Amino acid sequence: MIFTPRFMAVISSVVLFGLTYGLSSPLIALKLLDAGMSESAIGVNAAMHAVGVFAVAPFLPVLFRRFSPTFLITLSLSGLAVLFLLFAVLPLPYWFLLRLGLGIFSEIIMVQTETWLNGTTVEQARGKVLAIYTAGMSLGFAAGPLIIVGAGSGGNLAFYITSALACFAALLVMKTGMPRADDHDAPPLGLRASLNLALLPILATLLNAAVEVLGMNFLSLYAMKLGWSEPASALLIAVLMFGAIVLQLPIGWLADKVNRPALMRTLAFVAAALAFVWPALLAFHLLAYVMLFLWGGIFVGIYTVAITWVGERFKGAQLTGIYAAMSVAWGLGALAGPLLGGVVMTFSRHGLPWITGLLCLLFALLSMHRRFKIRS
Repeated sequence: MIFTPRFMAVISSVVLFGLTYGLSSPLIALKLLDAGMSESAIGVNAAMHAVGVFAVAPFLPVLFRRFSPTFLITLSLSGLAVLFLLFAVLPLPYWFLLRLGLGIFSEIIMVQTETWLNGTTVEQARGKVLAIYTAGMSLGFAAGPLIIVGAGSGGNLAFYITSALACFAALLVMKTGMPRADDHDAPPLGLRASLNLALLPILATLLNAAVEVLGMNFLSLYAMKLGWSEPASALLIAVLMFGAIVLQLPIGWLADKVNRPALMRTLAFVAAALAFVWPALLAFHLLAYVMLFLWGGIFVGIYTVAITWVGERFKGAQLTGIYAAMSVAWGLGALAGPLLGGVVMTFSRHGLPWITGLLCLLFALLSMHRRFKIRS
């Protein structure tokens, strides 16, 4: 039985990871802009999240050996709860340090939950379990803007709501516990060793973060340039994220039946092809919604299959090291995606679909290189 109380507690932690990105990115940017900060200062503040990721990643294997998963996840969720409260009371200069803290705690949650789920899952159900994991992450991303819409960006209610949700998730983990699943006594893998052993899933993570954050920042703007109304363009993001949530289970089921690297490659080719037809299909609202629903599920499925494949091949400290490298790739992608999107949108009206399609196509072609032709 997959849906045990302990499993749902872990998934609630993953939702909070996604929510940390999905809420903090737009909300903090809006508040800093209203306070008169320059766009460059807002960009530096956003980069502090990635700095937190990079700062803690090398220490994760050591932390996982010394402390239990229950302790680390509870501490990280509690840390997020405190940080979101501090955003509501501390002056703006402190927000750079608070953003750094968000990166540190969310990094611990991401790597620990992925490692723990892989260590406690039987091979026959690995794809389905990690599909639910990815769907939970997408749910967190989607919930962030919804909280901002409901609570508004003018006050601090959105910070309070997110802090309360983090406390609730921490209580769930404390109640159910997360016993150690793997032996972490072996020497952890460094970044170079992780790249040598698992370059393809690390690249899949980089692609996923770059394009997902890029889309959340620029999809509505792109649609409005094509004549869509603001509410209709905002709904495009909601539909895309809904597809990313709903379609992960069938993709996870498929990942348990077929060659996983080949499935990653196929999903990337399909995602590239669909991205290249965005300009044509966005002329028809209904077709655009259907296409983005499918595209969201197919694209996020690349990451679902990647973490499933890693969990199949690696265990213990080795798995932790690779997931730490993947989370660094996530931070890099989340940082680079919007920067790249801003450049291409400046030079081309259809820069968003072109760069999205090119990145997916590049990943698919790279995956055909002989070093990646590994049997799953």
